[in-house]
Amino acid sequence: MALVSMNELLPKAKAGKYAVGQFNMNNLEFAQAITQAGMELNAPFIFGVSEGALKYMGIEYTVALAEASAKKSGLPIALHLDHGSSFDVAMKCIRAGFSSVMFDGSHHSYEDNIRLTKEIVKAAHAMGVSVEGELGTIGGTEDDISVAEENANLAKPEEAIRFYEETGVDALAIAVGTAHGMYAGVPKIHYDIIEQVARAIPISLVLHGGSGVPDQMLIDAIKAGVTKINVNTENQVAGTQAIRDVLNKDAKVYDPRKYLTPARNAMVEVVKSKIILFGTSNKS
Repeated sequence: MALVSMNELLPKAKAGKYAVGQFNMNNLEFAQAITQAGMELNAPFIFGVSEGALKYMGIEYTVALAEASAKKSGLPIALHLDHGSSFDVAMKCIRAGFSSVMFDGSHHSYEDNIRLTKEIVKAAHAMGVSVEGELGTIGGTEDDISVAEENANLAKPEEAIRFYEETGVDALAIAVGTAHGMYAGVPKIHYDIIEQVARAIPISLVLHGGSGVPDQMLIDAIKAGVTKINVNTENQVAGTQAIRDVLNKDAKVYDPRKYLTPARNAMVEVVKSKIILFGTSNKS
């Protein structure tokens, strides 16, 4: 099966009141683990690729991995640029074969965010590619970008509604209290913001920073109107811990297959648990 845009996945999730998981792809083992979990549970999913991961893997390898996963699995899979920083980066990904892109204009002024996002939407839609925008500033660390908690800003419902109306994005990430990375404490999710925006606009709302959020909070976010949830750090932590366990047990291990296989298996279990929690099993 060919890669699909998020418009093949998210409207169904909104109608069915479940969420599609975005699981970030950082190398071959991540791609294999996410795909295996999706196949075992017959679930659609979104490969998220940050600019840092794109530089690490190379755009040709990234697209090839995603296309191989879609072909092997037969599942509807979107390949999505996560936190794209510019029009040029988004267009480079689209030309290479990405089926979806995100433009993160949250660090620009509100008006500039609208203007820049609108330009990307126009170009992407002309090529059948879906677009995610972002409003508000999500704290935490992703790749090499860190936002201190005191600098995180919640999205304002009235601004989110106008943002959608003026840009025509297909999905909108709104800052509602989650953060990138793992949590030192328990996040405070503002469900009232999710509910107000979800009632007012027809597109999917996205929850970034899904790693480490208690299960019930994610369930409540879906009930409030979230239909896409991003998970990355939990996979990284699980995979790395599996590698540490192997190497700590036997210092003579040098074959990467001996420690990357347990890492991959650990990530399969993380992704499966999220697919079940999000209600995406048997939704492909």
